Amino acid sequence: MLLLRSTIFNLCFFLITPIFSAFVLIFRLFGLPAAWFWAKLWSRSTLFLARYVCGIKLRIEGQEHFPNESCVVMAKHQSAFETIIMPILIPPYVWILKRELFYIPLFGWALWAIKTIGIRRGNPREAIKQVNTDGSTLLKQSKWIVIFPEGTRSNLGESGDYKPGGIVLAQKAGVGILPMAHNAASCWPKRGFIKKPGTITVRFLPFISANTVASSNRKELLETLESDIEKHTRELGG
Repeated sequence: MLLLRSTIFNLCFFLITPIFSAFVLIFRLFGLPAAWFWAKLWSRSTLFLARYVCGIKLRIEGQEHFPNESCVVMAKHQSAFETIIMPILIPPYVWILKRELFYIPLFGWALWAIKTIGIRRGNPREAIKQVNTDGSTLLKQSKWIVIFPEGTRSNLGESGDYKPGGIVLAQKAGVGILPMAHNAASCWPKRGFIKKPGTITVRFLPFISANTVASSNRKELLETLESDIEKHTRELGG
């Protein structure tokens, strides 16, 4: 039954994704808000399929920690799920991701159209400079920035190598950091075809103010962020 339900879900997902991507591209001509409408609808449609085909429910905790101003979201990265639902979790934002994703027909083009920051992983210095320059500009335009500090998805129960890029950006832009933990891999594993029924909980941790970020030692703050995110991820079963 799991195989059948997962197969149906994946077929539907890979059918609707290029369709919604095309709508994002078309409506981008009328401005970012119009394009984001379709991006959010894609997220909600995928969540609907996940719930009613695979039995995956979403619970959100910690929204009281949301700041009133734009910030850097540093999130745990375990599966595609958290990237898919991000448009319905937080205000209009910009991803920082590998530039190769832009080459995916329709979907990658839609990512480029909504001003995603695509970096070259093979050139760390250029990537850091680009993130700081473009990210600071977008934060000043009230856009939130989403960074996965591990850089790539980690397996259930594992931790990747946390990198300080999100902290560097927050310090240079003079904004705070909102940490995010979740247990997505418990239902939607890394590169997993099979989707398991259950509840995925996304937990936003206490907001770290711009003043605290600015006055903190980067290494110490990164260690604290990693410890807190991983602790809450394990508490959720991730």
